[in-house]
Amino acid sequence: MPAEAPPDVAEGIPYGVRLAAAWSWRLLLVGGVVAVVIFLIIQLRLIVIPILVAVLIGALLVPFSTFLQRHGWPKWLGVTVAMLSALAVVGGLLTLGITQIVRGADELAAQSLVAWDQFREWLLEGPLHITEQQLNDFVEQIITSVQQDSGILVSGALSFGTSLGHFLAGMLLALFATLFILIDGRGIWSWIVGIFPRRARAAVDGAGSAGWATLQNFVKVQILVATIDAIGIGLGAFFLGVPLAIPIAILVFLGSFIPIVGAVVTGALAVFVALVYNGPVIALVMLGIVLLVQQVEGHVLQPLIMGTAVKVHPLGVVVAVATGSLLAGIPGALFAVPVAAVLNVMIVFVSRGSWKGDPGPPAIEVRSPLWSTVPQRPGFQRGE
Repeated sequence: MPAEAPPDVAEGIPYGVRLAAAWSWRLLLVGGVVAVVIFLIIQLRLIVIPILVAVLIGALLVPFSTFLQRHGWPKWLGVTVAMLSALAVVGGLLTLGITQIVRGADELAAQSLVAWDQFREWLLEGPLHITEQQLNDFVEQIITSVQQDSGILVSGALSFGTSLGHFLAGMLLALFATLFILIDGRGIWSWIVGIFPRRARAAVDGAGSAGWATLQNFVKVQILVATIDAIGIGLGAFFLGVPLAIPIAILVFLGSFIPIVGAVVTGALAVFVALVYNGPVIALVMLGIVLLVQQVEGHVLQPLIMGTAVKVHPLGVVVAVATGSLLAGIPGALFAVPVAAVLNVMIVFVSRGSWKGDPGPPAIEVRSPLWSTVPQRPGFQRGE
């Protein structure tokens, strides 16, 4: 009598366990890939961040450059006007705001001394009953702490110098990348699509087009939100009689593009100016206006307007910003919403399957002179 074959081990495992195991190793594989990608982005952040900034700027300037070219402007002139217009607007706002602040710096310093004398008098004669000796001891402790931490300050200054060099290098990289996107953005995208297999090109090209449209909507809405912030805080400062209302509004507008730090710094500046010139009562009112505008932005404008424009649920916008801040700090908060929005529309486009049956974009001949500098492998044609 032949021996019975041993039972298959898989048959003894319940179906639910096998299903859970199949899902588990696939999710672990996807999670590992995502972790590696995030690690590489963090390691290459000095390159990745300027490129992402260039893509955001390009999403704003490409339609403007295309509009000029459709109305008979030469391509080189349209690109030049778009770049110079962006630099002129940002540079003009910065120059106007900084110039007015510098002009009022002497008066601001004098008012600061007057405000400090009033605050010192209040400490000595107010309800806290602080004595002259206690106040002098407190000031001496601050001076001693600064002297003891002079090494930390020096190292911080050196670190600041290094960071400043990285910032300038990143700014130049962002400008060059933006220029190339304006000159030959379609050619660059065609080259990227050509890297993928022919059967996947239709999905990649369609998903990229949908993501690009969403990114353009994001940039427009972000400018709208920053304008509302600047108008709200600027009008509040104007009606309260706070000096430097115009430069405060300009700095709020520019700072709105830098999550967390921009809002805190510009809001603190508005409150400080109100405190120095108008006293503590007006400063408290100004603080309330700043907090109100920031709360409206964070809980109404960003989730609702931004969520509608980029087709992401308001809760998704909040979670994306929180996750980006946790993973990568300020840059993570800046790029969290556009990245989440672009990935969302790209995944939805691919999952719908409307691209199936489409052979994808044909191999196009790129006539831009930029591509003449790209070396070719023997037997390799671009777009194949």
